[in-house]
Amino acid sequence: MKLIPSRGPASRLIAQTPAPRGIQRLVRNVETGRFERTLSGLTAAGALVTAAEIYLEHDRASFGDPWMWAPVVLGPIGAAAGVAGVVSTRMAHTALPLASAAIIANGLQGTYLHLRGIAQRPGGFKEFRYNSEMGPPLLAPLLVTLVGGMGLLASVLRRES
Repeated sequence: MKLIPSRGPASRLIAQTPAPRGIQRLVRNVETGRFERTLSGLTAAGALVTAAEIYLEHDRASFGDPWMWAPVVLGPIGAAAGVAGVVSTRMAHTALPLASAAIIANGLQGTYLHLRGIAQRPGGFKEFRYNSEMGPPLLAPLLVTLVGGMGLLASVLRRES
């Protein structure tokens, strides 16, 4: 199996050296769209990590808006759905997309709320650079949306062989 076109001595050596068996299987599964279990697990891990980070950042802001609790609560729900998706095909097609859709919706809502927070700072959008650096991070909620997107993608893929 030739992985890299031969263009020099190093690429010929890489092409001749077989990849470890686990990596070959992973690449084959990704190429054939069989990545459901792995992506469900990555969704679970990503949900926990982002929920922890969001908790620390929102705690720093003293949870001034009750909506600040929503991504903190949705993180463990997304993680549980991701773990359930690893264990069960049925859960990967029911619980995981529901939790992921809620996470995506909350991430989009958070982007709006952060944009509104920047607008409410002194100077508003006239001082956009300063207010976006010192105010709520505008793009941070979109990271949560990516975790939800991974969960939705996992729910449409096929199980690994």
